Amino acid sequence: MVEPVLKEDGTPYKVAILIPTINNADELDIVLDRLSQQSYPDIEIVISDSKSKDHTKQVCDKYGATWIEDPSTNRADACNFALKQMDHDLVLFTDDDTIPPLDWAEKLIRWFKDPEVGAVGGPNFAPDEDPFGAKCADVAFCTKFMTAGTRYGAQPRGELVPITHNPGVNCAHRMANLRQVNFFEPGCIGAEDVVLDAKIQRKGHKLFIDPSNVMPHRRRRPFKPYMKQMRNYGYTRMVANKRWPEIATWSHTAIGFFPWLTALSVLALVAGVIGGGATDYPWFSIDGDWTWSRLAVHGTLGLMGFYIGLSWLGAAIGTSPHRSIGTVALAPLFVFLAHWAYGQGVNKAWREIRRTGGVAGVGRQIDDRERTL
Repeated sequence: MVEPVLKEDGTPYKVAILIPTINNADELDIVLDRLSQQSYPDIEIVISDSKSKDHTKQVCDKYGATWIEDPSTNRADACNFALKQMDHDLVLFTDDDTIPPLDWAEKLIRWFKDPEVGAVGGPNFAPDEDPFGAKCADVAFCTKFMTAGTRYGAQPRGELVPITHNPGVNCAHRMANLRQVNFFEPGCIGAEDVVLDAKIQRKGHKLFIDPSNVMPHRRRRPFKPYMKQMRNYGYTRMVANKRWPEIATWSHTAIGFFPWLTALSVLALVAGVIGGGATDYPWFSIDGDWTWSRLAVHGTLGLMGFYIGLSWLGAAIGTSPHRSIGTVALAPLFVFLAHWAYGQGVNKAWREIRRTGGVAGVGRQIDDRERTL
């Protein structure tokens, strides 16, 4: 055990780890086993359980975790329900499908010696135990150039680096700051951690990332769970962007056009082939007249080649620890599927926002697992 971090008055910070969960007892058992062995002393583990129908409560009792029966139907409200009952100084957040390192809490809490640190987090990657397909997904998440600014694998240089957002699977906050912004935004069904960080920074508090404090976080396996997760990410992020415009970036909108551009590219290629682009001359030849049909064929194939090449390069120099010949080789496929599914989710959000006047997606969590209420 290490020495506890002290507040300005010389007393130790009162620390809790908060995990929202529903019907995921077996994976939660692994998380609590690791958290019960943390090197930092005197941490209360709080589980906000949204009426699980499995043995979640028994798992909490096994490890002495504080179990709170939560009536909520989304992650933001589940966290808020627990936070309003807690009196801790620091709150660490993670999910029920992680494998926390035994020094994870210690490495986050140590930075709160600095009063300028309002919150701190770290990157998350697929654990070594994940199957090959999940590691391919991890490489795709952490691919440079192609991930639209995702923070999953953010590993900037330095010990403690300023950042605008830390994913909720690996972060710690001062409770005073959480209370000041009234915790998570009620009814937020996705990107609730992004919205929270925006609210905290709006109040003048600073966020940081510790690039060395990695949280192993299970990735969805191909292909149905992976695609469903990406669609939900696109949907919930656009809904959140509509309600809180300050968190939106151009990339969130641009990726909504990806499925349409893909369909147009396929149509252009087919039209070019039918129109003679691949019959009057060999498709690989650059000789002859550059008719519209040949331009369609060569232009589309050129864009496809550029996309694949950029995906390979981005995967090779990305941050995932699971880069290998196999995972990098398959990176273009997984990047394409992510862009396609995320774009579908964005388009779904656009349709619902138009239909509802901007109140789409309030209330019930959109989950990609078979554990939703």
